[in-house]
Order: sequence, then C-alpha cells, then structure tokens
Amino acid sequence: MTQSRNPNFCGRTRREFLWQAGAGFGSVALSGMLGNDFFSRQSVAADGVTPFQSPLAPKDPHFDPKATSVIFLYMYGGPSHIDTFDHKPDMIGMDGKTVDVKTFGRGGHKNQGRIVEPRWKFNRYGESGQWVSDLFPHLSTCVDDIAFLKSMTADSPIHGSAMLMMNSGRILSGSPCMGSWVNYGLGTENLDLPGFVVMLDPRGGPISGAKNWSSGYMPASYQATVMRSKGAPILDLVPPEGMSREAQRDLLDSLQEYNNEHQATRGYNSDLAARIANYELAFKMQSSAPEATDLSQETQETQELYGLNGEHSVTFGRQCLLARRLVERGVRFVQIYSGGHHNDANWDAHGDLEDNHNLHAAETDKPIAGLLKDLKQRGMLENTLVVWGGEFGRQPTAEYATGSGRDHNSYGFTMWMAGGGIKGGQSVGTTDELGSQAVENQLHVKNLHATILHQLGLDHTKLTYFYDGLDESLVGIEGAELIQQII
Repeated sequence: MTQSRNPNFCGRTRREFLWQAGAGFGSVALSGMLGNDFFSRQSVAADGVTPFQSPLAPKDPHFDPKATSVIFLYMYGGPSHIDTFDHKPDMIGMDGKTVDVKTFGRGGHKNQGRIVEPRWKFNRYGESGQWVSDLFPHLSTCVDDIAFLKSMTADSPIHGSAMLMMNSGRILSGSPCMGSWVNYGLGTENLDLPGFVVMLDPRGGPISGAKNWSSGYMPASYQATVMRSKGAPILDLVPPEGMSREAQRDLLDSLQEYNNEHQATRGYNSDLAARIANYELAFKMQSSAPEATDLSQETQETQELYGLNGEHSVTFGRQCLLARRLVERGVRFVQIYSGGHHNDANWDAHGDLEDNHNLHAAETDKPIAGLLKDLKQRGMLENTLVVWGGEFGRQPTAEYATGSGRDHNSYGFTMWMAGGGIKGGQSVGTTDELGSQAVENQLHVKNLHATILHQLGLDHTKLTYFYDGLDESLVGIEGAELIQQII
C-alpha cells in the first residue's frame, strides 16, 4: 500500500505547492512538449482515455498495417519539381522565351512569363528507369524503392497556409497535425519516448512555427516533442543539480495526488490529464532519450553512409540517423525539416535557383539515400514509411525580369514515398509539358494524407475526433480517395 503524502509537503498550501513544483519542472523538458497555447484550447475528452492514463498507450489499428512508423522529410520552401524529379525535355532550348502560361504564386496571378529551363540534366536510373536530375546522385540509386507522385496539388501558394495544409490538412491554424492524428489513432510503441518527434533546421524553424506540429484541439500529449540532433536532445532534460531521481519521483507522485484531488471536484479535464502524462513522459525520457540519441553507438561505416563525414551533409545526416534510431525504438512519427526561416536558408528559390538548390541538395541527398539504404539492409523499410516533399513546387517561369528564380506553384508538384508497403519504382500522375499544373491523375494533399494513414492501418473515415459539434478527421468530413496505384 502506498503511504499517504504529507498534505503540507513542499509548501504551506496546495496553491503554493503547485506554484513551486510547476516552476521547478522546467528542468523536466516540458518546454519542448507543451505548446504556448496549452491553456487557451477548449478541453475535449479523448475517447478511451481516463485521467492519468497515458493517452499514448498502444492502440489497435483498424486493419493490418503495412507500416508501423513514418519519417517525413520536409523540404521547407518548396523544391522545384522540374529541376529534381519531373523531367521536362520540351523546355530545353526555351530559356528566356516568353510564353502564355497561367501561374499563381507570391507574385499573384499571371498569364504569361519568361521560361527558365531546367538547370540540371536528367537521366534514367534503376531497373524501373525513373528520371532524376544531377542534383541527387546518391538518391538516384534508390529509385526502385520510391514511388514518385508527380501530380500533387494544394490549396495555397503561400508558405504559411500551404505548410499548415501539408501538415494538418487545413490552411488555417488550430487543427491537429498528421503526427498528432497518428499518435491519437495508434499510440506509441515505447512509452519511454515521445510518440511524435520533430527536428528543425539549425538555421531556424518554419515560418508558421509550432502550428505545424501542434495537436490543435486535441490534448497536448499528442503534439510533437522538438528534439535536437546535436548536444542535449531536448533542452532542460537533465535534472537540476542536487535533485536525485528518487526526489523527482516523490515530487511527481505528490503533484499527481494534488491533481487527483483537484480533478475529483471538477470532473475530467483532458488538458490536465495531458499535462500529467507529459510530466511522466519527461521523467522517463531522462533515462531513455540519452541512449536513443547517442549516435556514437553507430559504426563509422554507418555514419559515413548518412554523410556525417561531409561538410554540407553532416547536420541533416545526423537527423536522418537519429530518425532511424527513434523509429527503431518505437517512436511512431518523426518529421525532419530541411531549411530554416532565414533568406536563402530554405528551398524557396526566388533568386538564384542554382545556388539555392545546389546547396540544399548537397545537404540532403546523401543522408536521405543513406536512410533508405540503412532501413532496407536492417529489414526496417518494410514497416517504415518515408515521405519526401515540401508545401508546393516551383513555376516554369521566372519570377523577376532577370535571374533564374522561380515563384511558388501549388497547381502541380512532386512528392515521393518509399517503404511501408508502397510499390516502388514507379511514377503516378503528370504535369503539362512545362510543369505548370497537374493534368493527369491529379492528386491532392488529402489523398496523400489518406494514403499515409491507410499504410498505418488507419481508415481515415473512422479516425475521427469529436470537436465543436463535428466528427473531425485529418482529411475533412468529405473524405478522400487513396492513391491506389502505389499501394
């Protein structure tokens, strides 16, 4: 039987205790696990979750899954599809020519523009003969495991709203992102680590910030934990000097007793339950996170496979290797951002297209290829779904009167998926001869989301959360068709 706690423990009143304990628990990594809008959200009870039981406890999928985890490689800024994977030979020789073409991007609606022909040569690779430009010499060796989606479309050509759509299915903030939906639907396989992890570019996070990994109207336990690939994986993870693990455990137990008392008189509150669950998770991570993030355990060969020996590729390489270690230990959803918010620090090539894409391809090409090869040789690619892409693509025409920069293009762009039961070595959909818009097998972000959930064994029509009078879902109440060609 547990001994009852001293009612005057750590303070003269309950309010003093909560104030003191709350102030001290910055040392348990809550800043990376609880959003700034934590207390502003409406409290909505999550199905099947009882107070102080971890919301991330494993749950059964709707049907047998092909994948158990997702690694989303997010190319922030919008890489140019016609310079990477969408070969447009008809554009060769058209450089500088003004043509009639409808575009819509940062510069608004236009009816004509000056052609910027692709700046890199394309070649066919693999047994499947997939087209890849010279930007990706390492990734080109993996095409037989990749399904290219060359007719993607989105609803917005503006970074902030387009990123929200890619991450949450909505162009407005306030909805749970995809990683939160996955955690809500499946829970995590390892309760000692976060179920959903985000790694940002050291040059800064994306323009719309934490909204891209928020749990929205769901409890805060479902949002992402931001993790660093170098140094302390999570800020303030190390306990305060002089505080033993036993003392921390005693403090947590006392805090839970007070919260139980508080909740007993007010009814179930999902935000309070989420906060307690995050205290528990942070406590467990003090032991589990350092081991999971210790890349020195990897062989030199593996580290070089990910490009850790390269000046440009070392940072993204560390993140990709860490992602593999996390999913290997049961983390459900990992998202890695290539590109920060500073000028020229992301794929947003409004100015010099060649300098921009040469840099970001050099940073990501070898690490991504290394990730796919490492997952495959370990037998993990079968149940790890890898997704690559940004919030949109680029236009075939120049944005300015001079230079090679391209504006945003949400009418047609390329993403790709590999592993997790996806049929590799193929391309689905096409854009027109200039790559300005999708014309065959047009795919929407909602189709991508529905397919990702399907590979995880989740029916997007059944994975719902009751909020504001509606059974909300990632793809919306109208639903979406799966991308059957790649399943």
